[in-house]
Parts: sequence; structure tokens; C-alpha cells
Amino acid sequence: MSTTNTPAAPPGRGIQVTRPWLARLLTFLMVVGPGLIVMEADNDAGAVSTYTQAGAQYGTSFLWILLLLLPVTYFVQEMVVRLGVATGEGHAAMIYKRFGKGWGRFSLFDLQLVNYLTLVTEFAAVDLALTKMGIPTIWGVPLVAVGLIVMVLSGSYRRWEAITIGLCLLDTVWLLLAWKLGPGPREWIGATVRPELPVTGLTSDYVFLVIATVGTTIAPWQLFFQQSCVADKRLRFKDLGWARLDTLLGAIFTIVVAGCMVVVGDAARRWGASHAGFSYTDPAQLAVFLGQDFGPWVRWGLLLLMINAAILGTTAISLSSAWAYGEVMEWPASLQMPFAKAKGFYLVYIAAVLSAAGLVLLPRAPLQLIILGVQVLAGIMLPSAIIFLQLLLTDRELLGERFTNRSWNNWINWTIILLLFALSLVLAAQVMLPNIFPAN
Repeated sequence: MSTTNTPAAPPGRGIQVTRPWLARLLTFLMVVGPGLIVMEADNDAGAVSTYTQAGAQYGTSFLWILLLLLPVTYFVQEMVVRLGVATGEGHAAMIYKRFGKGWGRFSLFDLQLVNYLTLVTEFAAVDLALTKMGIPTIWGVPLVAVGLIVMVLSGSYRRWEAITIGLCLLDTVWLLLAWKLGPGPREWIGATVRPELPVTGLTSDYVFLVIATVGTTIAPWQLFFQQSCVADKRLRFKDLGWARLDTLLGAIFTIVVAGCMVVVGDAARRWGASHAGFSYTDPAQLAVFLGQDFGPWVRWGLLLLMINAAILGTTAISLSSAWAYGEVMEWPASLQMPFAKAKGFYLVYIAAVLSAAGLVLLPRAPLQLIILGVQVLAGIMLPSAIIFLQLLLTDRELLGERFTNRSWNNWINWTIILLLFALSLVLAAQVMLPNIFPAN
């Protein structure tokens, strides 16, 4: 029997692993988490709305665009992993140290503003789903907010991570819904690998959805969240390969789930052809419509998945704000610590959750204006956030030769940055000047 080079653990303090493959599996299971969570949490309430709307309007012809985004999401977050492992510090702390207080405050202010407004949209989605389920908003939204706070107050990173990974894996239900409602694997695969424009051509609606999809798939908070998560989990040099695999598998899972959301939206498009008067407005209304033909399990399943997506997005976005603010203020900022030892960190998280939930509860809150503002602000912030990341990864004095970008990394990353910058400008223009592109 082959053995590893790891010495046997003392009795009562560990388990001796005698098989190399099992040792590798256990190592991966110890490292996995930040990559999967950061990717799947980006399939938040806004993503559910964007992807189902894309399917409802353009069908499975939208799937090939998601496939193109797979390498982009991986390359961006892989840089974050390297930076976190090499420095053991969060993204906000590194920007402050490398670029000074001025740029540090700029990045932190933009992050907190966009994060807060995004949190409002998450709770708006919770409100929408709960209303369709017959649960009063005044009770449902506060209950979700309290649950989100309880998730992080245990003083255990492992416990929070286990709960959050469980919520991520609940999104496999999207695969079951796509299988039940979709046209079949052959059409999915064909639409994914064969680029195709809709019969209406490049209309303003199509351009807007394509750019919104890019903005939905890569968000500024992801950079701050994953690096702080890697630092809080205390991943080190030997964990880099496994952390990259975690990020790659998270990216693949996220794109697959996003594709299933498109397929579910496409089901409404196909069934809507035989139901006069149906027009897509939001995922909750989509759930009610599909439930009429496919049964209450589809309706309830979609509504619960909406809430799950909002919960995942809210906990990750709120933690990215708390970690970033704690790092800059040099407070203890770790899920490894109990509330008494990291009060500032936890209070920022609690304030972010409660204030966003409270705004949604206000009568006549301008939620649609906030949603549009989030799109514009996120579009403006994303390129600058990735530029900071790229410059940090080319600093050999900071990282050394092992962790800095190679030449091919830089070519790929600057291409991504330029593409995102161009698309962000078009998105901002599309929101502020709706008639800039030809109408349908």
C-alpha cells in the first residue's frame, strides 16, 4: 500500500491518510469555497432577472454569449486568487498600500455605494417573490434580513462557508427546471456552440441585454470579496493550484446555471405564443405563468430560487463591504472571530443588510431609479477596479516573479479590460440615452 510523506497525526488529533488520491481530495475539500461562492453568488437576483428575460425575448440563441464569458470570468478571478495567496491581505488593503489613500478612498467609496444600491435590488427581488407567495412584505423581508445576519455571527468562517456552499448547490435545481421545461439537450448544445443573432437583428433591446449580461457576470464586488475570503481562510502558496481549480469549477457551474435560467425564460417564450397577453416583466411573474401549465412545483421552485439567489448575493456583497471597510480602518475583520473581537466588521455587515432591507420597506421607494443607477455606477466602476487589479499583478517588487503576470496574462487581461471598458460606456449610454440604438 502506498503512503504519503505526511507523518501520522497524534492519537485523537487527526486522521492518518494513507492514499495519495484521498489526500489530494481532502486537500481540495479544505480549499474549496471562495471560488465557488464568489462565482455562484454573482447569479444573484439581478442575474435571474437578466438571464430569464434574455431567454423570454430571444430564446436559446442567447446561450453562446454566456459561453464566451466563461474564460473572462475565470481569468479575472484567477488574478484575485494569486494576489490573495501571495499577500495574505484583502483587495482594499492592497489598493491603499500600493496606490495611496486618495485612490484607496476612491475605490472604497465606489464599492460601498454600488454595493449598497445592489443590496437594495436584492431585497426588492425578495419582496417581489414573497408577494407572489402570499407572504406579507412587512414580515418576510425582515425575516430574511435577520437570517442573513445570523449566518455570519457565529464567529466561524467554516460554518458560514458550509451554509453558503449549501445554498450555492441548491442552484442545481435550475438544471432540473431546464430539463423539464426546455426543448432538449440537442438544441441547448447547438445554440451554445453556434453563434446566432436573433431574427430581429441588433436591436436596442438585444444590445442592452448583451451588455447587461456582461455586467451581471463580472461585478466589482467579486474582486474584493474573493481576495478577502482567500485571506480570511488563510490559504497559502501550496493551496494556489487547488484555489485555481475551485475558481474554474465555480466559473463553469455558474455559467451552466446561467444557461439554465435562459432556457427557463425560453420556455415562457414558447408557451407564451399560445397564451395571448403574456409579456415578460420579472422572474416572479414568469414563475406564476409557468406554474399554470407545469404545476405548482415549478411556480414555488422558481420563487424560492429567486429568494435563494438574493440571499447568496446579499451575504457575499455585504461581506465584501465589511471586509473592505475593516481592512482600510485596520479593524479586526474576520469571520474567524466572534462579534466581541470584531465589532466594527460585523456592524458594517449588519448595517448594510438592515439599511437595504429598510429602504425596500419604505412606501414608494424609487426602486426602479435605484436599479438603473446601479447599472450605470457598476459600469463605470468595473473597468477601473480591474485596472487596479492588473497593475497590482504586474508589480514584481510587491509579489515577486512567482505571482506576477506573465506576458500572455497581460495581453489577455488588457484585452478584457478594454472590452469591458467599451461595453461599460455603451451600457451607460444606453441607460441614459435609450434611443441611441435602433428600436425593434
